[in-house]
Amino acid sequence: MGTQLGFKVLGPLEVSAGDEDISLGGARQRTILALLLLTPGRVVSVDTMVETVWNMNPPTTARTQVAICVAALRKIFKAAGVDEDVIVTAHPGYLLRTDGHRIDSLEFAALVHEAEAHAGDGRLKESAHHYARALGLWRGTAFAGVGGQVIDDESDRLEEHRLNAYDDSTLVHLELGQHQELIPELVARVRDHPLRERIRHHLMLAQYRSGRRADAMESFREARRHLIDELGIEPGPDLQELHDAILRDDPSLAAAAPAAERAPAAPVRTIPSELPPDVPGFTGREAELGALDSLVGASEEDRSSAIGLITGAAGIGKSGLATRWAFRVAEHFPDGQLFADLRGYDPQHDPTRAHEVLSRFLRALGVPADQIPAEPDDRISLYRSVLADRRVLIVLDNARSYTQLRPLLPGSGKCGVVVTSRDQMEQLVAWPSQARVHLGPLSETESVGLLTTIVGERRIGPARADAVRLARLCEHLPLALRIAAARLASKPHWPVKFLVARLSDERRRLDELSQGESQIRASFALSYRYLSSDSARLFRLLGLIEVPDFTAWAAAALLNNEVLDAERLIENLVDAQFLEVVSMDATGQLRYRFNGLLRLYASECAELDESEPDRHAAADRFWRTFLTLAEEAVQLLFPNSTVTHGPVRRRRVDTYLREELLAAPLEWYEAERLGIVATVRQAARAGRADVAWDLTASSGTFFSMRNYKEDWRNCSQEALRAAHDIGDELGQAAMHYNLGTLEMLSSFDAAAPHFEKALRFYTEAEDAAGRAMSLRCMAMIDRVRGDLDTAMTRHREALPVFREVGDHLGEAHSLHNMAGIELELGRPEQARQFALDAVRVEESTGSGSTRNLAQALCRLGQVHLALGSPAEAESSFIRAVRIVKEQNDTLGLAHTLLGLGEARLAKGSLATAETTLVDALDIAEEGKSPLVAGQIQLALAAVWQRRGEAGRARGLVLTARERFTAVGAPVWVRRADDALGALIG
Repeated sequence: MGTQLGFKVLGPLEVSAGDEDISLGGARQRTILALLLLTPGRVVSVDTMVETVWNMNPPTTARTQVAICVAALRKIFKAAGVDEDVIVTAHPGYLLRTDGHRIDSLEFAALVHEAEAHAGDGRLKESAHHYARALGLWRGTAFAGVGGQVIDDESDRLEEHRLNAYDDSTLVHLELGQHQELIPELVARVRDHPLRERIRHHLMLAQYRSGRRADAMESFREARRHLIDELGIEPGPDLQELHDAILRDDPSLAAAAPAAERAPAAPVRTIPSELPPDVPGFTGREAELGALDSLVGASEEDRSSAIGLITGAAGIGKSGLATRWAFRVAEHFPDGQLFADLRGYDPQHDPTRAHEVLSRFLRALGVPADQIPAEPDDRISLYRSVLADRRVLIVLDNARSYTQLRPLLPGSGKCGVVVTSRDQMEQLVAWPSQARVHLGPLSETESVGLLTTIVGERRIGPARADAVRLARLCEHLPLALRIAAARLASKPHWPVKFLVARLSDERRRLDELSQGESQIRASFALSYRYLSSDSARLFRLLGLIEVPDFTAWAAAALLNNEVLDAERLIENLVDAQFLEVVSMDATGQLRYRFNGLLRLYASECAELDESEPDRHAAADRFWRTFLTLAEEAVQLLFPNSTVTHGPVRRRRVDTYLREELLAAPLEWYEAERLGIVATVRQAARAGRADVAWDLTASSGTFFSMRNYKEDWRNCSQEALRAAHDIGDELGQAAMHYNLGTLEMLSSFDAAAPHFEKALRFYTEAEDAAGRAMSLRCMAMIDRVRGDLDTAMTRHREALPVFREVGDHLGEAHSLHNMAGIELELGRPEQARQFALDAVRVEESTGSGSTRNLAQALCRLGQVHLALGSPAEAESSFIRAVRIVKEQNDTLGLAHTLLGLGEARLAKGSLATAETTLVDALDIAEEGKSPLVAGQIQLALAAVWQRRGEAGRARGLVLTARERFTAVGAPVWVRRADDALGALIG
């Protein structure tokens, strides 16, 4: 957990970490945190945040700005030493996790509850102590300094609780005989709240008991004047009765002796008892059981019954949880437990009607059959009357709608109700609020535990790895796990891996889990049949794409409609438990995903209910939309750069949506990364090489910048195979170019063949720009190998092509590489012109902060070093560092910090140079960039040599030399040898 946070809302909003106060930043961040603190542990929607922060007049970027504020708060808490996320993403917004942290409003409520309990048991001193601690938490008006109607309403509510607690505390002190001590504070409270009659009542009683009868009468007259002047009403009956009792010196006004502690009531025999059998082998769900436990702690003073709602997808274990919890708390409901299966999703029967359930419930509660009214309204009235003075637990399973269960809800505050449903039932207000429980899959540990309980430790224990795999194939759904476990239990000769092998085939998985009475497919079908036609079609079409998660644009593309319409249908699927919300990504979009078994079922439905042309058309729209967004994103990142694209016709994307999605192109790529990888794989295996290699080509630079080498390699290889299979020359060229660029990060020898093939295929495809890109990269390898003349020749051939096609990125890249060649030839003045030209070309694009500009600035910094101007070099490198940090370019940061460290070394700032180079080496090591790491080690060795630590420096140089040899960089091997010679000499 790390550091404990303390949240203080009973006054100005403050947060502390241990003994240190934390700065929360601007007003928006404070408002968002305040909203989360209103209902800790519960979701606050992004819409609520937007409405409150911008007072119902939000800008178009409001949702993105909310995400930015939440990210800033998370960063603040991390910096304070909190290990886990305090603010987590949860549909349809965020929630504040309070485990291990303190919130003064919750502490206040807990202390008041304890004080009330002590007072009820006659322990007045303990009660007074707890009230004092509770009231001592207040530092002023709740949430002072934070605006917004929602927050103002909560502040007023908390203030009312504070005054009630003060009144109750005063009553305890009066019963303890502390009349005189109370009078000064009560006088002040009356001055602050002149219309609050209960405070006047306490003041008058304290004055009377202190022998100040005249003052008590004056307090009454003053109260009467205020009430008549302000409200036009006479004092209430309590105040009038106290006034009359004082006039006649009623003996009942004397202080009473403290009441003796009361013994707990004896338990009452429980009838009826209708709960179904408990679930055998029930595993996990401790947090959910704990949330439902709040139902038995609900205040009996509340006039409405405690109601819990359990929602979740088919097979998730709603009924099992309700039953387990009902047995767990049965003793809290001594007047019985009622149970009804409302059959909301039973294809064989209509949903159970409420009046039928009422008739059975009334008989179970002792009402003779001939006294049960025939009219529904009369039956409901009798039911609620019978329950009025009883503590009964009512479990309503498989409810289809609020209309179905509303007549079954009691009116008594003593009863408890638990409802299970696949729908969210917005009309049903759970109380307490934490008793609205949404079930997700079991954890890995819980899943394996369930398998072990049913199959036995003897078989599961030695095959734990297979059991973990089996749990994943079952998507950690309790129903699927029970079916799989039952099959294993009935087949003692099957090892666990045998069933794993059968379930691993996606084409057979639902069949394997749909045998016997319990069937996964049938369970899904029950919910599917209740979807609207539009929602059902979206569900089917989503089964056609294999992305792990998606946003609304993907659904809109599949349906060929507007995003707002798609969002509505997505939310219908979320409400029906077919989709779950993953998070809100950095672009401000909600991301959704399928449970894997549901995706298989959706795919089956698409095969049955969608024609083949319609399926192909929907998938094609999705792929073409993905290509449109990826191409736009890479152009926003690197304007006027050349990326090889294929002939696939792009699908138009609404301007507003495109601008919203791609406001931060790198963040869009980050959010869609897994989807890109999955789509490339799916398209390649479906024979759509044109989609696979085009999407890979558009994503290559992103993969490079964020160091996603395996994703880059897998996509390029999949797409290359698909392009090769159909003889697509341009696709093969683009993918060999991608693989060469990737291999160049670790091995020039491995990269060279790819660039040679790329050059050949680009030439055959008559793609001049692609050919120039290949020549530029081959020149970089020539340079590393020491063939500077060939390298310069290739750059001179490529440069005019880049200029002709307007590829400023390629032009600048060749120019700064030509500057590097001139440096190595010992001609820094000629290098200076090339470097300045590279910077000029980059700056002419107007982007101002691209990765390529950072590379050009690095080269210019190296030129300044060669010309003996370390201060100018440092300035260039610092500017480059700022750019790559802004782009989150890890490999670029290692390069720029290397240059910055060398500049500081040249200035003689050894300590600063060492710190900079150590940071650079850590980044290069983490990014698995051996060439860059070796170069940094050479520079760091030079620092240690200057300090006289030759032995330490020599070890670094030897390690660097090994790395240069491994990647095939003989020029750098020779530089390492030169450095070793200098150390020996």
